[in-house]
Amino acid sequence: MEAYDALVNRVSHARLGEPAPSAEQLDRLFRVALRAPDHGQLRPWRFLTVEGEARGQLGELFARATRAAQPEATPEALAKARAMPMRAPTLVVAIARLHEHPKVPEIEQLLAAGCAAYGLLQAAFVEGLGAIWRTGALASDPLVQQGLGLSANERIIGFIYLGTPTGERRQPTPLDPAAFVSAWRG
Repeated sequence: MEAYDALVNRVSHARLGEPAPSAEQLDRLFRVALRAPDHGQLRPWRFLTVEGEARGQLGELFARATRAAQPEATPEALAKARAMPMRAPTLVVAIARLHEHPKVPEIEQLLAAGCAAYGLLQAAFVEGLGAIWRTGALASDPLVQQGLGLSANERIIGFIYLGTPTGERRQPTPLDPAAFVSAWRG
């Protein structure tokens, strides 16, 4: 795949099945992610992979967090929380690791971690994998953060679902740069 084509044609794919990305594919995805812009070379990111039976354990963690946040949660809501990690054979939890630094503010570190996650999505597309980045309330839930072993200086910036696309691949909506770019004239 030509680099430009990959950059302008990547789309999220929500319907993902087996096979999961291979270990070699995941290695290539992470190698791309690690090339994100990184002022100060802080490496303000880390990733957790969740595969196999660990997806069910993550679903249980999601259900516990849902019940704690919403004591009146219905059985259907808890079942939905349990099923979330089962939507793809591999999940990657993208985590921003924020450092106190005199020249690199927290927002820049968050953006760098976001760029790393985006690089992973781009690489997945190049590999022919399906991928979608999801967040939602569980990404900032203290029980989920604790259950995943996050430190006080870390934040979940997304759950990236990876697998083989099922169904028809959607086409990207054409966008005109002129609708988003203007010249500042001073």
